[in-house]
Amino acid sequence: MFYKIIQIIVWPFYRLFHPIKLIGKKNIPKGKAILVCNHHSNSDVVVLGTTIFRKQHFLAKKELFSKKFNSWFLRKMSAIPIDRNAVDLKAIKACLKVLKEDKLLTIFPEGTRNQTEEALLEIKNGAGMIAVKSGAPIVPMWLEKRPRAFKKNRLIVGEPISMEAYAGQKLSNELLDEIGKKLTDAMLSLKDSLEK
Repeated sequence: MFYKIIQIIVWPFYRLFHPIKLIGKKNIPKGKAILVCNHHSNSDVVVLGTTIFRKQHFLAKKELFSKKFNSWFLRKMSAIPIDRNAVDLKAIKACLKVLKEDKLLTIFPEGTRNQTEEALLEIKNGAGMIAVKSGAPIVPMWLEKRPRAFKKNRLIVGEPISMEAYAGQKLSNELLDEIGKKLTDAMLSLKDSLEK
């Protein structure tokens, strides 16, 4: 309820200053799914939260939870803290619980904001690992550019990448690299489609 109230309050003001067009909404499954998106800035979370109205559980770096109020607010907004410098089993279990309940988990697979000239940083293996363990499809997305006041933007949602072919397979580095490449190709393809 808290998430929805904040979403309703923030949506009209944020969208007034940051107009955005959502393309491919039908590609978001009704059940569990892992949404992955490129990462420009801290406000990307607000963009996704005010563009996709179904509740999302965001994976967020643990440093954001260091202050009491921030931690309380982020947890109320269903954010999941993760240690990016270690294998965070607690975060992984929390993600799997979200997907077991047929909810949406949202991850920025680059692991940090992209402040380089590259279109996309190297994709981390976390999203692929969680997808294989949960059986949830990965839904690639692409946010056209860094959100700026009164500048039109676009968010495109690609077709889900099924994990059925990987069911029961051992979580090897080769398997995760294969999923990572599929995800990278899918995200860059969405980028290219916006530039045509």
